[in-house]
Amino acid sequence: MEQSTTPTGSLTRPVYIQRVGIAVGITLVVLLLTGLLGTAFGVFLRVMAALLIALPLRAGGDWLHRRLGVPAWLGLLLVALLVLGLLAGAGWLFSSRLDAQVGQLEQQLPSAYHSLLQRVGSTRWGKWLAQENFDFSNVMGGGSAWLGRATGLFSSTIGVLADLYVIVFLALFIAIQPKLYRAGIVMLVPQTGRPRANQVLDQISTTLVKWFVGQLFSMTMVGLLSALGLWLLGLPAVAALALFAGLITFIPNLGPLLSMLPAVLVAFFNGGPQMALYVVGLYLLVQAIESNLLTPLAQRSLIAMPPALIFIAQLVIGSYAGILGLILATPIMAMLIVLVKMLYVQDVLKDKSVQVGAGGN
Repeated sequence: MEQSTTPTGSLTRPVYIQRVGIAVGITLVVLLLTGLLGTAFGVFLRVMAALLIALPLRAGGDWLHRRLGVPAWLGLLLVALLVLGLLAGAGWLFSSRLDAQVGQLEQQLPSAYHSLLQRVGSTRWGKWLAQENFDFSNVMGGGSAWLGRATGLFSSTIGVLADLYVIVFLALFIAIQPKLYRAGIVMLVPQTGRPRANQVLDQISTTLVKWFVGQLFSMTMVGLLSALGLWLLGLPAVAALALFAGLITFIPNLGPLLSMLPAVLVAFFNGGPQMALYVVGLYLLVQAIESNLLTPLAQRSLIAMPPALIFIAQLVIGSYAGILGLILATPIMAMLIVLVKMLYVQDVLKDKSVQVGAGGN
């Protein structure tokens, strides 16, 4: 019988080469599967984004179909034209003012940041830190690192904007023929489970539509409240700061903190520490109104999602898929909760007391 080892116990050259080849092959397979999973998850995120556009459009078209008796395709067309008209009108109305204010922010934010560092460095504890060789310019990793992060964020934003082309067209295809794609999904389920599959898809669709509409309501109100407060405080670039605050409200938990940073810097640059504290108080007040009044009012019929669970989803999905994953973490979590409650808790555990909507347990 042929031995695979030499008398000293070491592997022979053919056996060694064979095992190295196996190890390399396994490594390549793992890397291939990881790459495929990453690509598949990226496609899933874009499909999810398309659904968040298509489902509300289709729901609006169906509402017009039921109320006015117009054909479903005409209702969808009217809703799409209305949305495009609102976006174009808002862009035309605020374009000149926003351009000027964004340019003003670009000039003030770097100066405000360096002014803040100088003010901190002149305080007693700042001087103590300076004696301990603490470099305030490295608070965010140094100027070059800060610029690198800003450039990376800009690149990510450009990437998301480039994806909009694909997402919008995919959303239109889904909105025009939703039954076609729905039937394809249900067809993959055994016949005995197809009625339940339709119920699950109905609940997911309802949840995503209501969540999206609720988010739009919260974003609008946060933008208006922020604009009113900043205007009363007499700060410049009110429209740009309020627009940023409203848009980034789409990201729960992290959005309010991120929206506060540029406003605080502008307030510090124009009015000093006292004005900055006023702006912090304003944003905390707006956030309290949004969290305790606007969001419960807009999403009272949705499933309850613990804030810690949303934050964990943002960390996991955001770290894996970047800014698009961070934006879509909450609707993905909402969809997963629906699936777990309906398919596992209700169907597998037979616990019918657990309800999916209306803030069910």
